[in-house]
Amino acid sequence: MTITRREIIKTGLAAGTALSMPTILRAQTSQADARTVRWVENAPPGLDPIVSTVAKQHALAIYDTLFEPDSKGIPHPQMVGKWGVSEDKKTYTFQLREGLTFHDGSPVTAADCVASIRRWSQVDEGGKLIMAKAKDISKQDEKTFTITLDEPFPLLITLLGTYSGYYLAIMREKDAKLPPTEQVTANIGSGPFKFNEALAKPGASFTYDRNEQYIPRQEPADGFGGGKVVKVDRVVMQFISDQQTAVAALQAGEVDFVHQPPSDLYPLIESDPNLALENVDESGSDMYMRMNFLQPPFDNVKARQAMLHLIDQEAIMLAAGYNPKYIQPVKSIFGNITPYSNDENTG
Repeated sequence: MTITRREIIKTGLAAGTALSMPTILRAQTSQADARTVRWVENAPPGLDPIVSTVAKQHALAIYDTLFEPDSKGIPHPQMVGKWGVSEDKKTYTFQLREGLTFHDGSPVTAADCVASIRRWSQVDEGGKLIMAKAKDISKQDEKTFTITLDEPFPLLITLLGTYSGYYLAIMREKDAKLPPTEQVTANIGSGPFKFNEALAKPGASFTYDRNEQYIPRQEPADGFGGGKVVKVDRVVMQFISDQQTAVAALQAGEVDFVHQPPSDLYPLIESDPNLALENVDESGSDMYMRMNFLQPPFDNVKARQAMLHLIDQEAIMLAAGYNPKYIQPVKSIFGNITPYSNDENTG
C-alpha cells in the first residue's frame, strides 16, 4: 500500500503531543520524504519551557511530564506508573514507570522529578500554589518520590497535569537545578523526539528526530494523554512569521501544515482540493473582557454579571472577522467543555 505524507500526518506525529493543537492545516504532498513532516511555527525566543511559555511546542516534543490532560482536560499518568495518597490526604506517593531514559542514555530518576518540580514551581502559578501548601517534596528511592502537604489539597494532580501555564518538563537533575532565570541549553529530555543540534538553524528552522528508545504508554492517545506513538522519522519546525507566506508555502508543497492560520484565509484554504482545514481542539481559545472591579459600577458583582447578558458575543466575533463555523458563546470562565465548566455566578 502506498502511504502518502498526508496519511502519516493524519494518524499523528506523536499522538497526544505535537498535534494536540487548535486548528491545524494539513497538506496533500508528494511521496518523497514521506516520513519527514515540515511544520510552520513562530520562532521561540528560547528553548527552555521554564523561561518562556512560547517554547511549549519544543518542550512537548523533547520532554515528557508526570501527568497529561486528555481531550476533556482530565489529567492521567504519563511518566508516573503508580501513585497514591495517604488516608489523611496529605501525602502523595509517585512511582515512575519502567523504561524511562533521557536522550543521553541516563535513566530518569525520582531526583530528576523533584528538581524539575521545584524549578517549575518558581514560575508557574499552579506550582507556586502547590509549594505554598507543601511541607516537603523528596526522593524516596530511585523511582519513587513524595509530596507532603500541610493540609489536603484536591487540586494537586490537576495542577501537576495541566497544559496551561508553564509546561512541567521533567529534566535531568543537573539541568533542573539551574535557576529559572537561566536558560537550560542542553535540550536533552526523555520525550518522543530528540532535538537535532547539528541541523538547528536559529531563526530559520529546528529539526527533531524520532527517539527510538522512547517507550509510549499502552493506553490509546486522548488529547495530550495516553500513548505517544511516533508515526514519522523527522519533524522540521520551520519559522515563517507571515501567515500568508506560510499558506503559500503550504500550497506549493514546501511545508506540510500550519498551526492556527488566520480566519480570513479559511476560504482560500477550503477552496484548495489539496489542503484540509481541521479543528482538532473543540475547547478552542476563550476570549474575555476584564472589568475594573475596584471602581463603580463594576465593584458590584451584579453589574459584572449583567455584562454577560448585555453583550452579544457572536456579533462581536463576527465583526472581528471570525468564521461562524468556529465560534460559540462562552458563559463559564472555565470554558464550555472542561471538567470545571459551570453556570455558577453568571447572574
